[in-house]
Amino acid sequence: MEGVIAHVDMDAFYVSIEMLRHPELRGRPVVVAHDGPRGVVTTASYAARRFGVHSALPMVTARRRCPDLTVLPVDMALYTRGSKKVMETLSDFSAAVEVVGLDEAYVDLSGSPVPQSRAREIKHRISQATRLVCSIGLGPNKLMAKIASDLDKPDGLFVLTDENWLESVGEKPASLLPGIGPRTSERLRTAGIRTVTDLARAPDGVLEGTFGPRHGPALRELGNGVGSTALTTERARKSESRETTFPHDVTDRGRMLETVDALAESVCRSLAGHGVTGRTVTLKIRLTPWRTHTRSRTLPSATCHPGTVVGVARELLERFNPQAPVRLLGVGVAGLVADEGYAPLNVGADGRFEDGEGPERDASAEGAPSGPGSQERLAL
Repeated sequence: MEGVIAHVDMDAFYVSIEMLRHPELRGRPVVVAHDGPRGVVTTASYAARRFGVHSALPMVTARRRCPDLTVLPVDMALYTRGSKKVMETLSDFSAAVEVVGLDEAYVDLSGSPVPQSRAREIKHRISQATRLVCSIGLGPNKLMAKIASDLDKPDGLFVLTDENWLESVGEKPASLLPGIGPRTSERLRTAGIRTVTDLARAPDGVLEGTFGPRHGPALRELGNGVGSTALTTERARKSESRETTFPHDVTDRGRMLETVDALAESVCRSLAGHGVTGRTVTLKIRLTPWRTHTRSRTLPSATCHPGTVVGVARELLERFNPQAPVRLLGVGVAGLVADEGYAPLNVGADGRFEDGEGPERDASAEGAPSGPGSQERLAL
């Protein structure tokens, strides 16, 4: 590969950080979540995932699937400090780092003579700095790099190229690819396209006939692993939003609230990862037939706290009180400003937590060896 992009993805990030200060929970099913009847899972440990517990799953369902589940509250300030330390480490390896969230970033390794060795060094340095593990995917573009990072988890390293793309992911469902959601997947299945290989080799006219002359060819390019190579290292962010289109129109208010919770928490994670806060929370609702409405509320002060944004978004939904089936929901935060509390981590020579915001505890990352002499000081 001439140009090489690495996608660095921190494994079970929030839970792994919590394991640093709760080492007694290592190996047990644990989630970080806003608990309650309408709460959703933010991050699940790998032990919890074996029970079918995953991000965005309603807590009611998570507890039913795993009665012994341990639930820890969200500590966004701590996760933000952890993210800051990770991103500072990545900046030592390349001038081109695109941060896409608290727990992931793209790094341009095109100047490295041996990208795989460089990636292993990144993993080692992150582990040294934070006691956390990450998975890294390498590829000639961002699409391949991101998918590669998911193919060898946790603590993995995988390389995708034009030559091994279909061999590695060809038999996986087309929904593996970013941008192919439930509705697009359903339309693809109707056209007889189920796997990545099916999409890559779809006959001329099939995709264009189903999705149009522009979207059809774009989907075929996705199937062949074609993606962007440009990294956005600085962005003037005015707002941040997430939305989802339901596979089928929704009338159940509980499901709407669960979706709003998940969207709001996703927005807050991204805001915290970029060190910004916002004052205006907006709810977007699209009703059947195709009527789009927005409702907003401006807060007295800027925030990226999930509890605050979730609460406002829920209030906006309740006040709107949709009287028709809902096709789409979205949550956004606008009026963004730099978070003055977004400070770098202070870690001493012994790896101890020095910023005075929490106790020092012996801990090591989730999945790391345990036993005498194996614990490390909390590096966050």
